[in-house]
Amino acid sequence: MFKHCLLAMMLAGIIYTVTPSVAQDNGGNNQEAAPAGAPEHGPGRGHMDPQKRTEMLAKHLKLNADQQAKVLDILKSQQSQMEGLRSDTSLSQQDRRSKMMDIHKASDDQIRALLTSDQQKKFDEMQARQQQWRGHGEAGQPPSGQAAPSQQ
Repeated sequence: MFKHCLLAMMLAGIIYTVTPSVAQDNGGNNQEAAPAGAPEHGPGRGHMDPQKRTEMLAKHLKLNADQQAKVLDILKSQQSQMEGLRSDTSLSQQDRRSKMMDIHKASDDQIRALLTSDQQKKFDEMQARQQQWRGHGEAGQPPSGQAAPSQQ
């Protein structure tokens, strides 16, 4: 159950980075952009805000106060950059998505650099699970051998 909740939260973080660009390319009126069970933080946007994501990472990685503050700053910067991309109508959906993925990777790299070796191992495991779901999430199918997160 714990793993399913963690997976659902990480999936919501991924959706935050990709879904809003799709919603904007469809005129910003896509109310079905977030999958069922994703937290709602505005019309058609399923994502986890920087504070909640920091709290989740702090809990699972046992971050100290200094690490939490730095992670929060990184995630706030990421959010700001993502919002800037969403408002840039000169980019194609493909370009916007690519830039969002770059921002997301850069943020993850910055976070990973703050972690101890044990925390990095846990973070890498979280990222690997996230990658599995990212590759299968579009079809709505979990990776083989795993159950889909409960939609409660």
